[in-house]
Amino acid sequence: MKDILIITSYYPPETGAASNRIFHLAEGLHNRHFKVAVITPLPNYPTGKIFKAYRGKFKETTHEAGITVHRLWIYASNSKNKLVRLMAMLSYSLSLIWYFIFHDLPKTVIVQSPPLLVAFTCCTFLRSKKRKLILNVSDLWPIAGLELGALKKNLSYAILERIERSNYKKADLILGQSEEILAHVKTIVPNKPTYLYRNYPNFNVMSQEPNTTPSPKIKMVYAGLLGVAQGILRLCQELDYSSIEFHIYGAGAEQAQIQTYIQAHPELPIVYHGELTREALHKELTSFDLGIIPLRNRIFGSVPSKIFEYAKLGLPMLYFGGGEGETLIKDYQLGWVAHAEDYKNLNALLSTLEPSHFNTALKTKIMDTAATHFDLSKQLDALVLKF
Repeated sequence: MKDILIITSYYPPETGAASNRIFHLAEGLHNRHFKVAVITPLPNYPTGKIFKAYRGKFKETTHEAGITVHRLWIYASNSKNKLVRLMAMLSYSLSLIWYFIFHDLPKTVIVQSPPLLVAFTCCTFLRSKKRKLILNVSDLWPIAGLELGALKKNLSYAILERIERSNYKKADLILGQSEEILAHVKTIVPNKPTYLYRNYPNFNVMSQEPNTTPSPKIKMVYAGLLGVAQGILRLCQELDYSSIEFHIYGAGAEQAQIQTYIQAHPELPIVYHGELTREALHKELTSFDLGIIPLRNRIFGSVPSKIFEYAKLGLPMLYFGGGEGETLIKDYQLGWVAHAEDYKNLNALLSTLEPSHFNTALKTKIMDTAATHFDLSKQLDALVLKF
């Protein structure tokens, strides 16, 4: 049984795509007879506060479904202040250095990036210890930060670019969640081995009774982070509700504004349902006609994990964000595409759709496509051959 260590900034009981992605990687490797250990901070995302069950602890080690999980101290924060966020990353980096010094480590280590600084700490210290380093790049920083408006091209940005390049050069193998990420990596380290490792989901789809209740409007749903990058508040304001009703699940920075907007416009068919567990959400999503995946800003390298999750559920999609995600929707015929940031085009497209379009045959076809092309098990089988 080969030992392998995964170092990540997100892991259950934290929620979200990043946490789920690493959990399924760890679980998949364990099921393929690897002895898996995970190093992660004490749970704090997305609240920026250490979860109640873990407060007052400096370190905790647990054994969960055959995986050893080491949770280390972090100065937790979700502050928008860049200095405070830097302190949080530095605190976790220091905890990692402490762990590296006083513990034996496996020969193979998978490092999650971003955060860039945490990945830099791992790549620098572990490279000197002659470990095989596998860098799992899920977003391209600092480019993504620039496109989101969180960073500007200045000295700090130049430093982050140097850190990014250093991480790629030190890695033995680079995993990327999109073709755009791997293409970018190749411009920096053209001879480095790479592997496309998508954020495919791993859950059982419960059989659902077909909805025989006729509806005069299309039931469209958004489920996920209610942040600035998703632009759900703007979507609520810009949508033409002539042929749709809009349902929202999730939490985030725009949540209060969205709720206020809904209260101020009771005439609009918008319903905010709050947050649900992943399992409960999957059950609810199958009752809708159409899932919308919006991005207010096109982020180079980003492919929303919702594409693969919705496909597995058989939920037709309306993609409104451009980039590689748009290409996937078109190539695999998973739904419809509206021009990024063009609300007039979005509403024009919605006006052409009817409830009858969202039939059982379409949903079954999408589920079959997901089973054939977005299979986590097949992806993991190919990945372990790279180790």
